Amino acid sequence: MLDGLPPASAGDVAFRIFCTPELSQHRSADHDILTARARFHLRNARWQVVPTPVGEVQAYVYEPDGAPRGTVMLVHGWTSEAAFMTAFTEPLRRSGMRVVAFDFPAHGLSPGRRTNLADCARAMLAVCDHFGPIDGVVAHSFGGFVALLVAEGGPPLDHAHRIGHFVLISCPNQLSEVTRNFGKTLNLRPAAQRAYERHLERVGHRPVSTFSAAALLRDVEAPVLIIHGREDEEVALQNAEDIVAAHPGARLMAFEGLGHRNVLFAPPVFRAVMNELAPRDAAMARGADRDIKASA
Repeated sequence: MLDGLPPASAGDVAFRIFCTPELSQHRSADHDILTARARFHLRNARWQVVPTPVGEVQAYVYEPDGAPRGTVMLVHGWTSEAAFMTAFTEPLRRSGMRVVAFDFPAHGLSPGRRTNLADCARAMLAVCDHFGPIDGVVAHSFGGFVALLVAEGGPPLDHAHRIGHFVLISCPNQLSEVTRNFGKTLNLRPAAQRAYERHLERVGHRPVSTFSAAALLRDVEAPVLIIHGREDEEVALQNAEDIVAAHPGARLMAFEGLGHRNVLFAPPVFRAVMNELAPRDAAMARGADRDIKASA
């Protein structure tokens, strides 16, 4: 696709495409229909616009019936939006947790057309600081990279936000694998691939080759649950296995029959998330169990 351009020009174009969610090859043809259906589940949230260093983002807050026992943040993936994470909101809310979700810049109902990993991390850090402390995060796919970067607080961020508990769903491990696969879809030659990755390193302030979920988890002391579908064709299960192998405190739950997106709507995954993050007392557990059964 871009193999006829000079390497520098091809790298420039590839970077612009990579940073434009609506141009992603992973966005399905029926994305708009699915989005309209998913946004229905935002109706019970309190909508709030949150200022960030990279522009305002749209956030959604689900308050429990009584005083909140903690705050859980839901973090969506690339080309997705908060609405696709709402299957987790009601069980967590009924368990006594305040649930906060938000749309990355250039995603969902947040303004903009282009964004990148660094700007998404800056936006999430501002949302965490606004609603924090954050007791737990449920992050899907690319959102896992973002959440881990926020917790680590290294470049390009100027500080970290401590996160008490991680649930990472379908999270990639190596950014270099993501960029390499993207380059293949555009037929980037080696020089053009390097030019494209230099743009990412410029905005991210760190080499693509060293950016990985396993590395970001190195200094994280919080409990980490890794959830992955064995039939995930976008992010292979090997990613989850590599993350767990590099982090002694991480645990892996691999589910049969689930792919990259339907893992977000599977009752066994709801139960795993609830067992990990919800308060453990009997009354709350009974209420959460009722919600999980109703969701199923």
